[in-house]
Amino acid sequence: MADRLGGVDIERRELAARFVGLHREGCFLLPNAWDAGSARVLESAGFPAVATTSAGVAFSLGRPDHDYGGDQVDRATMTGRIREIAAGVRIPVSADLEDGFGESPETVAETISMTLAAGAAGGNIEDFTGDRSRPLYDPELAADRMRAAREVVDAAGEPFVLVGRTDVLLTGGPLDEAVRRANAYLAAGADCAFVPGAADAETIGTLVKEIDGPLNVVMGLTGSALSLAGLRELGVRRVTVGGSIARAMYARLLDAARELAERGTFSYAEDQISQTDLNALFRR
Repeated sequence: MADRLGGVDIERRELAARFVGLHREGCFLLPNAWDAGSARVLESAGFPAVATTSAGVAFSLGRPDHDYGGDQVDRATMTGRIREIAAGVRIPVSADLEDGFGESPETVAETISMTLAAGAAGGNIEDFTGDRSRPLYDPELAADRMRAAREVVDAAGEPFVLVGRTDVLLTGGPLDEAVRRANAYLAAGADCAFVPGAADAETIGTLVKEIDGPLNVVMGLTGSALSLAGLRELGVRRVTVGGSIARAMYARLLDAARELAERGTFSYAEDQISQTDLNALFRR
């Protein structure tokens, strides 16, 4: 009955509006899930929202993350996983949309439309190309891609946090270029800027000061000593962890596999979650 009366859509709209509100003040942690099960675990810990991780989704499919080489998970598969995650939790979901799954602004617009239909409350578009000869999209094209995404969001009339991500630092570029690109994406319609690769207080402090909008940083790429409290003091609005939880999970899996294969012992099982506890967590 809720579906026929639009109750699900109303609930998603309320969740999306709540997600928009999280970006207005303060600082919050947005952990990254890769499937409905991991999202439910994060939800159970009390987080107000979750994001997806394209890396975690790729790993769960036995694929590498989008990088140099072009072996990218296709858009239909990724948005299908986003739909599963959004349907599996009762908190807002923000989608990792990589580069929008294509170069043209029109393709990015289609991706945003698909993401809205999948039930996401937000999504990020990055300027990383996956091409070593030109690691980042041309600044003007990157801004046009953001404008195209903004137009879709505005036309839909639904609450949605559009995030402009620049991979300048991850590709070895200078901080001032990261600032320029982040501000250009905000001017083109992004609601939040995302600059991965900034992990020390000085760099993050500069970004907060120089960027004309809310800033997302990612922790877990390195062994940064910064805490959420420290990032809040610096003025960061949003903190994600990328694929780091997924990588930690796969590290445990690899350790267990090596123990079984090399020693024939089962000590890995001493730290497992019980079947009863997992059943209870996943049962609505």
